Amino acid sequence: MHEDWVVKPVRLPLIRRSCLDCSSETFRASGKFRVNANHKLLDIWLLALCTSCGTTTKVNILERAHVRSIRPEMLDRAHANDPMLAFELLQDGVVRRRNHISLDWDDAWRLETGGSEYPEDEAIDISVRFEAQIPVRPVRLIADGCGLSRGEVERLIADGRLVSAVRLGGKLSSDFTFTLKR
Repeated sequence: MHEDWVVKPVRLPLIRRSCLDCSSETFRASGKFRVNANHKLLDIWLLALCTSCGTTTKVNILERAHVRSIRPEMLDRAHANDPMLAFELLQDGVVRRRNHISLDWDDAWRLETGGSEYPEDEAIDISVRFEAQIPVRPVRLIADGCGLSRGEVERLIADGRLVSAVRLGGKLSSDFTFTLKR
């Protein structure tokens, strides 16, 4: 038996950055952009609001970029406050490193399994596909998807009844497959 699972984002992740006005460590991306022109040079920022006090911070997307060096569709999407552009840019490691931020994906994704019941006596091959780079613990995914506790999943791994080509400890954000023998 073969199943396909999909990890889908349901909202923009929280941005981890210290607020200068309060002790909060997280900001919620508003999905709005600010484009500032200085002659032929543009700055583009993604605006984010502190989850505690509401203070606005700017995530630097482009700084002093010449107008002709910016793709017209990106500039149009920034002017239109395209939430998918915000999502794409937050996924960009260069943007995160430049701004010294990380992402908090808690409660920002869901697992779609198809809702199948799994027979006790049959081996199941399951492919997990990520629609975004969402770091998730495979043990948690498998436990949620199969209706098991994390301890049961750990025991299945230790007994060799749950196997995968990738290491199931730690976090993954890329597609993987596993086989469950119950």
